[in-house]
Amino acid sequence: MSRRPRTYWAAGTAVLLALLFAAAATVAAASGDPDTADRTPALHSADAGFARDMAVHHQQAVEMSFVVRDRTQDEAVRTLAYDIANTQANQRGMLLGWLDLWELPKVVAGEPPMTWMAPSEGSGGHGGHGGHGAAKPGALMSGMATKEEIAQLGAASGRDAEVLYLQLMTDHHVGGVAMARGCADQCVTPAERDLARGMVAAQQSELTLMADMLKQRGAAPRG
Repeated sequence: MSRRPRTYWAAGTAVLLALLFAAAATVAAASGDPDTADRTPALHSADAGFARDMAVHHQQAVEMSFVVRDRTQDEAVRTLAYDIANTQANQRGMLLGWLDLWELPKVVAGEPPMTWMAPSEGSGGHGGHGGHGAAKPGALMSGMATKEEIAQLGAASGRDAEVLYLQLMTDHHVGGVAMARGCADQCVTPAERDLARGMVAAQQSELTLMADMLKQRGAAPRG
């Protein structure tokens, strides 16, 4: 089997897995689950914090994916970028929709990102990466790119853009997986926990795929 079909299959499997979990979470939320009917999350709960933070986290992944689609003609990278943008835009809509349903704000003044996570959460990783940890200087949350890195991606082209995108998105997914694991452990809304578990499974699959794509280009994930 050639590398290209393998790449398409892996990317398609990851996005299908994410969308299936998202669909299941939507059905659960719409069904009036008796376990959550009288348990609207509080303003500073893990449920609300995850929804707010992951919506922001996802937005940058969508942005980077659209940027790289204009900077390369490589079909494998463009397909992966489209799948990530489509999946994370849909999930972001669900997270923001839940905040509206709970009548909670999408931004809380004075609340630092990821304060809802227990200190012990996010100890796992991928390919040598640690847990959520602290955000690097200039980044809003762990795994997120800085404005300078986004500008660098927009100025790159061809293989350079492909490698930088795959490296930035690898970091992004590692941070996202740690956050989603935190929600899977701490959130009390079943539909949101299901969505978080789906994010973990899909993004771990994409991490494996991106490591393979970087290797094909003579590169590797960063640090």
